[in-house]
Amino acid sequence: MSATGAQPGENMTEQQAAAAVQQMFDSIAPKYDLLNHVLSAGIDRRWWRRCATTFRDVLAKPESVVLDLCCGTGDMTSALLALRPSPAEQMMAVDFSHEMITRGIEKHRGHNVCFIEADALNLPMSDHSFDLVVSAFGFRNLANYDAGLREIARVLKPGGQIGILDFNQPGGPIGKLYAFYFRRVLPAIGAAISRSASAYAYLPASVGRFPKPPEMLRKMEAAGYTHTTWTPYTFGIAGLYRGTKSE
Repeated sequence: MSATGAQPGENMTEQQAAAAVQQMFDSIAPKYDLLNHVLSAGIDRRWWRRCATTFRDVLAKPESVVLDLCCGTGDMTSALLALRPSPAEQMMAVDFSHEMITRGIEKHRGHNVCFIEADALNLPMSDHSFDLVVSAFGFRNLANYDAGLREIARVLKPGGQIGILDFNQPGGPIGKLYAFYFRRVLPAIGAAISRSASAYAYLPASVGRFPKPPEMLRKMEAAGYTHTTWTPYTFGIAGLYRGTKSE
């Protein structure tokens, strides 16, 4: 049976899982940016830029309303803002980690973005509010993937676009090498720098639990998205899910 959502501990309810993930990200927030860059050898910046460029046409319209969901400290936010004209509608960035949001606000002070501390499964936004919702390496941490897709669909305008950038488990020799790094090396480095062994043991486990591309695309279609695609990045280590809300 496919995973309902993130499970940082055994036999947790969705509410318990969400609370545990929230606490985990609050605890690693001070070292989060450093670890992202170190553990990916800087490739994460390229992934964010590539994802943003995919939605260049939407971002270039001043009237477009854009949301960075599960924004963390706002690195995806920065990539999206770089393609926005000036003046333009204010961009929104949402995360449920208070410590992440605090750092995001500091990093983007003076920029045309509003950071909001909120639950991605219960967004404080009206129906049909956004032309584009992007989530980079955060959707995987939701306690219920199907509910997350439905909530994004609720706040998207008809014809609006969704982009989910997240990790994947590639196959072949690259996949074996990546799996060794991801399961053995990355947790050790992450634990040493962040002093949170559980957080970086959770990371590979969360990727293993996340739906594979064919299943994720089926979930998107069941939630009401059309023209769904998955584009692999860097040998399939990561990839972008894209779809359009039905008119």
